[in-house]
Amino acid sequence: MTTQTLGVLAALTSAAMEQLSGAEIARRTNLKSGTLYPILFRLEEAKWVVSRWEDGDPRELGRPRRRLYQLTGIGEAKAREAFKEVSAMIGGLAWGNSS
Repeated sequence: MTTQTLGVLAALTSAAMEQLSGAEIARRTNLKSGTLYPILFRLEEAKWVVSRWEDGDPRELGRPRRRLYQLTGIGEAKAREAFKEVSAMIGGLAWGNSS
């Protein structure tokens, strides 16, 4: 689990039941598209994330349609598990350095 993947999971977790566009996730994580979209693809392949194209005609929207991403129930559980593991590792490192 990379720091970048944890950042994407954190952005999606903080959005609760809301769907986020790739551009919004990029803003929240400061990741470039070449890093972000492969992560989203892997998370979707693992069934942690689902995505869909937003409704609407690009001509009516005045812009291209956005791809929207949302954590699945499995993804939310796995993300929380990953956050706990990282927190425990960081706590262990901090504890080990204080002796």
